[in-house]
Amino acid sequence: MLTVGDKFPEFALKGVGAGLPKNPSEAFIDVTNASYPGKWLVVFFWPKDFTFICPTEIAEFGRLNGEFADRDAQVLGVSTDSEFVHLAWKRDHEDLRDLPFPMVSDIKRELAEGLGILDRDAGVALRATFVVDPNGIIQHASVNGLNVGRNPQETVRVLDALQTDELCPCNWQPGEDVLKVA
Repeated sequence: MLTVGDKFPEFALKGVGAGLPKNPSEAFIDVTNASYPGKWLVVFFWPKDFTFICPTEIAEFGRLNGEFADRDAQVLGVSTDSEFVHLAWKRDHEDLRDLPFPMVSDIKRELAEGLGILDRDAGVALRATFVVDPNGIIQHASVNGLNVGRNPQETVRVLDALQTDELCPCNWQPGEDVLKVA
C-alpha cells in the first residue's frame, strides 16, 4: 500500500459531478490528478454503491465539504463502480442527491490497485482515505476493513494538523497549542 511520503498515482477517471443534474448528459465529468491544481486532495474510497455503510460515510463527507473547502481541499469520493451506477445511486438515495463533490469511477481498478487498497477477496476498494498535499504527496493514509465505517470529522482534524506544519499532540484541535521543542 502507498503511504505517507509517497507520490499519489496519476489518474484520469470519469465521475459524476456535484449535485444532481436534470440532464443526464451533463452528469459526467473527467477527473484527473491535475484537475485541482494548488489544492489539497481528500480522496476517499468506498467498496460498492447501493450498500449500507457507504452512504453514511459519503453523506457525512458531503456535510463536511464546506469544512474541507475552507481548508483549500477538494474532496473526491471513489469506488470501483461505474459512473452510470454512481448516477443511478445519487438519483435513488436522498442523502446523496446533492453531494457537493464528485463521485469518481475507478471501474478498471487501476487507482485502487496502484494505491494497494483493493480487497483481495471481494475485488473492491477498501475504505481508504488519503490526504494529499498540493504537490501530490500523500500526507495521511488510513484504511478500514469493509465492515467498519470511518470518521470524516477526524479527516478534517488531521487536515488541520497537517496544515499547521507543526508538532501536534494526540487529540490536538485547532486553536490549541502545538508542541514546542526546547
